Amino acid sequence: MKKLKLKTALKILSEYYGEPFDCGSDRPSVLDVLIATKLSQNTTDKSSFAAFGNLKQRFKNWDEVAKADITEIKDCIRVCGLVNTKAVQIKKMLQSMKEEYGTLDLSFMKEYENEKVYEKFLLYKGIGVKTVSCVLIFALGRDAFPVDTHVHRVLNRLAIVQTHSPEKTFEQVKDNIPEGKRYELHSCLIKFGRNICRAKNPICSICFLYNICEFPMKKIYRKKKNILMPKANNFIILENI
Repeated sequence: MKKLKLKTALKILSEYYGEPFDCGSDRPSVLDVLIATKLSQNTTDKSSFAAFGNLKQRFKNWDEVAKADITEIKDCIRVCGLVNTKAVQIKKMLQSMKEEYGTLDLSFMKEYENEKVYEKFLLYKGIGVKTVSCVLIFALGRDAFPVDTHVHRVLNRLAIVQTHSPEKTFEQVKDNIPEGKRYELHSCLIKFGRNICRAKNPICSICFLYNICEFPMKKIYRKKKNILMPKANNFIILENI
C-alpha cells in the first residue's frame, strides 16, 4: 500500500514540477560534489553555492585546499555557516584521502559499486548517507536517493514512512522507488518541502498532495488560506556547480 502511495505521490509531483535536471555527460568531479554537498549542510543552497565558488576562486585545485591554512578555508566558506566545523572536516578529509589514495582525482571510483562508495566515504567525519548519495547521482551517474530533512519530513507526513531520521527514511524507501526515478523523486520532494510542505506553517490550502496526506494538522492549516506565498525556492546547488 505504501509503495503504491509512493508511486502516486511521484506521479503527481512530477506533473507539477516537470522533468528533473539532467547533467548528462558533463558531470562535476567526485570531490566537487562531495564538498559542495558538505558545505550545504545546515544552510541554504544559495549560501553554500557562494562558499563553494569562493573556494574554487581562491584555490586552483583541492590539493591546494588540503595544504592551505585553516583560516584561509574559513574565510572562503564563512558565508555558509558552521565555518569552524566544516573547514576543519574538509581539510582533514582531503589530507586523509591524499594519504590513502596518493591523489585527489577520485575518478577511479567510477569503477566502484555503490556500496563500496558508501563504505569509503562514510568513514569521514561529517559525511553522511545523503552526501554520498549525491556523489553517486551527480558525479557517478547512478540512480540514488538522497534524503535530507525536507524529503524525510514530507514522506513522514504522507505516512509513506514512520521514521525518526533521514537515514531511517532512506533505508525504508530506497528499494521501493521505481527504477530510474530516484533523483526525480528527490528533486520534487525538495522543492515541495521548501515551498509548500514547510516545517513551519505548511501551506496546506494549496497542497496538491492533500488528499493522500496523513499529517494530523493538515485540516487546521488548510483553513489558513490567506498565507502570503513566498517566492519559489527551487535552487539546488548540485545542479549549478
